[in-house]
Amino acid sequence: MWDYTDKVLDTFHHPKNVGKLDDPDGVGEVGSLACGDALTLMFKLDGDGRIKDVKFQTFGCASAIASSSVLTEMIKGMTLEEAAKVSNKDIVEQLGGLPDQKMHCSVMGQEALEAAIADYYRRKGGQAPQTQKGNIVCTCFGVTDEEIRKVVHENDLTTVEEVTNFCKAGGGCGGCKGRIGELVEEVQGQKAKVEHKPKPAKPTKMTNIQKIQLIQETINEQIRPALRVDGGDIDLVDIEGNKVLVAFRGMCAQCKMAEFTMKDVVEARLKEFVSDDLYVEEVKD
Repeated sequence: MWDYTDKVLDTFHHPKNVGKLDDPDGVGEVGSLACGDALTLMFKLDGDGRIKDVKFQTFGCASAIASSSVLTEMIKGMTLEEAAKVSNKDIVEQLGGLPDQKMHCSVMGQEALEAAIADYYRRKGGQAPQTQKGNIVCTCFGVTDEEIRKVVHENDLTTVEEVTNFCKAGGGCGGCKGRIGELVEEVQGQKAKVEHKPKPAKPTKMTNIQKIQLIQETINEQIRPALRVDGGDIDLVDIEGNKVLVAFRGMCAQCKMAEFTMKDVVEARLKEFVSDDLYVEEVKD
């Protein structure tokens, strides 16, 4: 059970500004249904260029709903320039804190607002000030190097694990963790606490028992933690030759993008750490 503050729980149970706006001036969509988090934020401006109304819709956990609700209340009456300065730290402070593993929900709200502001300027034929750019580092969650640098700088992060908690980068297949570590060191210098581990080599020959043990170990250490970040889980059901049968639990069992998660997270990790010959099939109870 997550240790939520009273403010988070109250906002989750009584969120404000949920819904859609007719003819909004700006719309921002971020997140991924594959991991259980998706957020759409939209706003309308008044005649003075201030945010008159704002709504959101989210598919996510209590932290995502609470963060979105608080953010929409914070930016009402602001100009777009003022709203663009609202950081994920401001959202967390309004909520009285969030669990480390849920900090990415506050970042998602901030990014949805940035996307909505950028959409407004695009509609006007211009470009939003300080539009986020960069090269994709985490392909599982679409996080760029500039987004990682920003979240590291603004939140004084020093480890790859903290970056994953804040923006999910590295929480999927894990192939980008080395690059994330480089970015943390680039921003933080000697403050960075990045451990450089050589990637373990896949065994060339295994008995059936060794293969089963390594598959279970990979699920426990490499796959399950990534799914549990958003309330999901996975069970190993059976192994038939190179076919691995799994069952999704929690949020993953309800996710419309479970097929994506199975191939791009579960199967990718098993191929990386166990054998290139493995493939995964989902068993539904």
